[in-house]
Amino acid sequence: MMKLTYSHLKIMVYAIFIAIILSLPLFLDEFWLNRTAKYLIYGMLGVAISLSWGYAGILNLGQGLFFGAGAYMLGMSLKLASPTSLEQGGQTPIPDFMMWNAEPNAVVDLCCINHVSFLWMPFQSQSFGIFMAIALPVLIAWLIGTIIFRKGIAGVFISIITLAMVLLARLLVVDAQSFTGGFNGLTDLAWFKINGYEFDPYTVSTYYLVAISLVIVLLITRVLINSRAGLILQAIRDDQNRAKYLGFDAASYQTFFFCVSAAISGFAGMLYVITAEFASPTFMDLSFSIAIVIWAAVGGRASILGACIGAISISMLGASVSENELFVESWQAILGLFFVLVVLYMPKGLAGIAHGICRKLTVNRGEG
Repeated sequence: MMKLTYSHLKIMVYAIFIAIILSLPLFLDEFWLNRTAKYLIYGMLGVAISLSWGYAGILNLGQGLFFGAGAYMLGMSLKLASPTSLEQGGQTPIPDFMMWNAEPNAVVDLCCINHVSFLWMPFQSQSFGIFMAIALPVLIAWLIGTIIFRKGIAGVFISIITLAMVLLARLLVVDAQSFTGGFNGLTDLAWFKINGYEFDPYTVSTYYLVAISLVIVLLITRVLINSRAGLILQAIRDDQNRAKYLGFDAASYQTFFFCVSAAISGFAGMLYVITAEFASPTFMDLSFSIAIVIWAAVGGRASILGACIGAISISMLGASVSENELFVESWQAILGLFFVLVVLYMPKGLAGIAHGICRKLTVNRGEG
């Protein structure tokens, strides 16, 4: 009889989680499928913050910057494909908010209705929007990471810099009313389309687009952290000076995984636009980025799956509590208190408890 090992238990847990999320369409109606898809997207953000914080030791308080960038990039393409953009009377589709903010004698064309509208022209191709939803977050992360890690900046200073970056990005998005839609963001978007097939946000196909994407992200991330590069990254996290002494380029490894985390967040932002049908500057609110950190901390920042489940569970709980009349004004304070209690009494999160149980089970079955 094959002996049950810790590795076998981990595989079983992953398999159970994947089986659950793939079977939910059998039990949920269209409304709850759409809502659950959004929670799964938050799960991707949990994976992203776990990769950067739990495995790289980089506490990013601006993860919403990458999420928002991905959302806006695809949102721009879907906005141009919407009926309100196609019916503005120009030779090219024009977002309605550009018409509202245009000068009286402005040329009704995407190239020149305002000074920066020409930047929207490549987004008439949805493929370009998809590409930029990943490429822009990665580019931003690479620029930030190159500067921070090459300069040897570490600890709380990284958190302060990333926090400042997301606040700056939000100000730019809100102030650029004629380019981004300002406070209103991008609304009234067309449905996402692949080879002529439209993904209605409330259908099973859209849910599976999100669920399968999450499964792929989980598996790829798992492979990455178990690879040689992932092991070196964890060594850098534990003792950066020793890793440098052994000849490893710590800054390059940190920058690479910081970019991977940004790519996951940008991808999640793109999927969120598909399911929610809007892109908003609230994605870049400081409260949202801090919420992502709380999700990962509760689930277990040193566990990819734990952070994912934590993000799904806490976002689901937060949404339910915030809709209750008794807690509508205080639910964020409740979430903050919960976070403090977890940090004090469960520093490894829920995943730490689960890992402890799994190790006891394997020890009891004869694995030393």
